[in-house]
Amino acid sequence: MQTTSHILMIRPVNFGFNAQTAVNNAFQVAGPDIAAQEKAQMEFDNFVRALRSHGVFVTVINDTPEPHTPDSIFPNNWISFHDGGTICLYPMFAENRRQERKPAVIEQVQRSFSIINTLDFTGYEKENLYLEGTGSMVLDRENKLAYACLSPRTHQQVLDDFCKKMGYRPVLFTAVDAGGKAVYHTNVIMCVADRYVVICLDSLPNHEENKMVQEMIGNSGKELIRISLDQMNRFAGNMLQVHDKAGEKLLVMSSQAYHSLQPEQIKKLESYNRILHAPLTTIETNGGGSARCMMAEVFLKRN
Repeated sequence: MQTTSHILMIRPVNFGFNAQTAVNNAFQVAGPDIAAQEKAQMEFDNFVRALRSHGVFVTVINDTPEPHTPDSIFPNNWISFHDGGTICLYPMFAENRRQERKPAVIEQVQRSFSIINTLDFTGYEKENLYLEGTGSMVLDRENKLAYACLSPRTHQQVLDDFCKKMGYRPVLFTAVDAGGKAVYHTNVIMCVADRYVVICLDSLPNHEENKMVQEMIGNSGKELIRISLDQMNRFAGNMLQVHDKAGEKLLVMSSQAYHSLQPEQIKKLESYNRILHAPLTTIETNGGGSARCMMAEVFLKRN
């Protein structure tokens, strides 16, 4: 299945602007906000409450003060959970993000879910090669496609290794923002849902790659829904489709992303599923990530 009703989220204790990730994340803004942690925690709690009130199962794990992990709120970059009991651990660009891979998190997940196999790609860090989970890749799980834009955080060698071991086909391309800078993560450009794909095609400057991506989406049987560069900058590509305990689909995004959409785009999306949005301003500004980055989908079987 493309969607799950189970989400893992990490509640922050040291959230703040991370200078190590800001070098290639144009979405981050260094603010003087001394209350960033408190505001982020409030946004996080309200977001979890909203998801649960809409019938989504959320496993919340509290981060620990040590080691210092200011980006722990974005777990989808270091771990992913797959059908058949497989988890994948990923090589991270920023050294302080590598410390997010805390065994205690996996142990806590294992209390409720069955983990049979672990694929560990973290050894690539020694070669300065990275693949930051479902930030670097946007997975079409049903068609076994891994969409990925090359960046300092996404290297083809690691992507190919993931695809070989997990049975996926890589769909690799280049993406840039309005200033011509490489987009750091694929999941700010696009969202793959069960019957549609939201994508900022204007961020793909190479004509052949742009055409290839459109053909891959078309051949997968999904409708292509375009967003603009301005909407991408407001995290409209950073969405995730989940389903509730009754199986009804739900598209999750931030309030900033939602309010950037045109009425016809909202109407189109709502023809497929309900929309849930929550305000994540502090997290988006200081962390440079949004709703999708905060949710690690769990496709494991319950114990």
